[in-house]
Amino acid sequence: MSRSPVPAPTDPDEFAALCRSSPWRWDTVRFVLSWLFPADRAPREPVRAWVRRPSDLRVEALDGTPLYSATSLQQSRDDFYVASTSTSWLLAPSLVTPVFTDTGLVERRPEAAYGDPVFGGGRWQAILDPVELAGSAPVPPYLPERRPCTVEDVVRGTHHGRPVRGAVVTPGPAYSPTTPGHPLAPARTRVLLDERTAVCVRSEVLEGPLAGTGHDVRVEAVDEYFIDDLFTSVRLDLTDVSRHLPWPVAP
Repeated sequence: MSRSPVPAPTDPDEFAALCRSSPWRWDTVRFVLSWLFPADRAPREPVRAWVRRPSDLRVEALDGTPLYSATSLQQSRDDFYVASTSTSWLLAPSLVTPVFTDTGLVERRPEAAYGDPVFGGGRWQAILDPVELAGSAPVPPYLPERRPCTVEDVVRGTHHGRPVRGAVVTPGPAYSPTTPGHPLAPARTRVLLDERTAVCVRSEVLEGPLAGTGHDVRVEAVDEYFIDDLFTSVRLDLTDVSRHLPWPVAP
């Protein structure tokens, strides 16, 4: 019995499958995020971030100044879960199994509690999980108007030394940004996806009033161990017992 051929890495359908795969390709990631702006606009300072799924995040300026931290370690769920809807009981993506392609990417995503901790809103969530470019499942070829984006010019390459898969995506009528009002591809856009993590490591809008805008991510580590203290705020009214405290004695 003959087997179906394995899709080429430059296949648009395989690129779409990579867009759906992020929740199952990493648990922790450390990266530097920079925003792209035209020359006539003031740039925003880049930041370094540590993300531990499902809900832990630390963000610092590049000089080490802490900007934000969030953790679920001390959150109580009693009131929220009693009063909320059934969607509150959805499992994390890591606890459910999607339909995979022959190459190990995600062809169809199940219902789950998707979402990563974000800093500042905007396109942050779509950068970590760019499913909005492809939708949660393939669209039949005879219904092209239901595809979120048209995918063209798929290529392979490297970005900051890591293997990536790139494409030019054009949003269609069915395109729905993960964060309303902050699309990853507001118009025809060139995007790069990290092969290992499926994180969108670069975007650059090619047309329209936002041409030249986008982002750039330098992935520094994947699935490294993060201690819990990395995500907890430091209480300024507590003494750090690891530091030596001088005890002067009067003569």
